[in-house]
Amino acid sequence: MSTPALSQADTPAAHSQRALRTAIARDVDEHAHNLTDWEQRYDQITCGAFEGVLQEWHSSGLQIFCEASSRAVRQSCQVWPDAYWFGIEPRTSGMRINGRLVGEDVVMTRPGACEFELVTPDAHEIYGIVVQRDALQASAARLGCQPDWQRLGQAELLKVDHQGLADCRQHIHDLLSLAGQASATHHHAALQLRQEAVLVSLLAMLDDGEIEAEAGASFLRRRRIVNDAREFAMAHQDSPVTVPMLCEAVHVSRRTLQYCFEDVLGMSPMSYLRSLRLNGVRRALCHGDGNQPVGSIGDIAAAWGFANFSQFCCDYKKLFGQTPSSMLQGRTRH
Repeated sequence: MSTPALSQADTPAAHSQRALRTAIARDVDEHAHNLTDWEQRYDQITCGAFEGVLQEWHSSGLQIFCEASSRAVRQSCQVWPDAYWFGIEPRTSGMRINGRLVGEDVVMTRPGACEFELVTPDAHEIYGIVVQRDALQASAARLGCQPDWQRLGQAELLKVDHQGLADCRQHIHDLLSLAGQASATHHHAALQLRQEAVLVSLLAMLDDGEIEAEAGASFLRRRRIVNDAREFAMAHQDSPVTVPMLCEAVHVSRRTLQYCFEDVLGMSPMSYLRSLRLNGVRRALCHGDGNQPVGSIGDIAAAWGFANFSQFCCDYKKLFGQTPSSMLQGRTRH
């Protein structure tokens, strides 16, 4: 995770921002750090140079953003405590939350201080709303909305009205557009109206929407198998883990392992684990270990289970669009 747990005073509830903040990143780890007050770790999982763009606005107890990324990413995410996150895609793209495909007219949601996983495809964009729990409940009471708060705190997917979802998307777009104008700081009243419109449309969806049933036992088993395989691979980070090793470790057949990974992550076991290790190498090369200097490329690659250095360099360049040495040279120049 990129940041420590947050106290109440550290959350955007204690901030007052009326201008849009835009951050552009050429590195998936840098992009993961750009979203204010989240704990995140991103792994790039499809090939090519990465670019991420974040537009973020927040007021007391409310954070609204648009996040775009050029390459598919596996994200481990956690928002600050005592809040709700709602994720809205501008278009259906085949992304997953905790392994579950996100369909049409669906809003994703998770409570604060609760880690969750997103897998996003290439050329992806998502709107996010994070709102302090007390503020959302107070707004709901004022508007006469009565969401099932207990079930909402356990939900992952909400099936909502098509037009209501379109309205909420438009209100978010309008707020971010206004906040991005040079004179935005002089438009407090207009921004307040845009903020209210976002919250009203969100609460209307929560009031009328249907919380989708929890994942079934068979899917939960597949997700557990994937998590166990990932944990085994990370526990044997310095070894070239093979499919037979994974099958033996999680007690399933090769066919079952393949099916579980494709269903939960949308990719094969070895493709995913190779990208996981390559991201580990990239992270070590970029950031080192605390205040210690990074080691040689070969040493770090070997520590992540790459025994064939030339094959590692080829795989690294294919995934990230540059060689490890080029990346290090760029880091040194900056």
